[in-house]
Amino acid sequence: MAVQGVLWDMDGTVLDTLEDLWAAVNVSLRRFDLPEVSLDRVRAGLGNGAAHLISVCAPAERREEVLAFYKPWYDAHCNVKTGPYPGILPLMARLRKRGVKQAIISNKPDPAVQELARSYFPGLLETAVGESASVRRKPNPDAVLAAVRQMGLRAADCVYVGDTEVDLATARNAGMACVAVTWGFRSREQLIAAGATRIADTAEELEKRLE
Repeated sequence: MAVQGVLWDMDGTVLDTLEDLWAAVNVSLRRFDLPEVSLDRVRAGLGNGAAHLISVCAPAERREEVLAFYKPWYDAHCNVKTGPYPGILPLMARLRKRGVKQAIISNKPDPAVQELARSYFPGLLETAVGESASVRRKPNPDAVLAAVRQMGLRAADCVYVGDTEVDLATARNAGMACVAVTWGFRSREQLIAAGATRIADTAEELEKRLE
């Protein structure tokens, strides 16, 4: 059966958000006179939401206050250096033209998800959902399954596309096929170790796998 819906992760899959996330973390750490962290440390902490990211970058006794500062600061500065990965927007447009429904499901805070979705994907998505008090983070499948229902599809009709072990687990929990991409925040080796069996190195290769 042809794919009828594609559920996209945002960070590391459709948008390269790493430098803005790194900047936001370090601004937040400096605010409390804490040492800055490397780009690689931020990369390794991505995929499980803002609280997890701060937990691997700030000392335990300061995490709550750093997180409270980080969230609104990042929401206001989430689109400084961020941009789509090569080939992603044309691929999404071709899928849309073929009648494939699309959504973004992210562990990024929902205000930033909505802002970036409006900026980069107008007219391409059925919905975009980020982390909030009412939405449990991936790998819980609730947001994915709700988006599938909103699109009028079944999980079996859809493919999830992501770049981390969290995305692979989300797809499994939703009963959905998954394609992992290697241009994001995890290496091919890390994705294979996490159970990836369908992997794409470029947007062109991803399109073939979605066919």
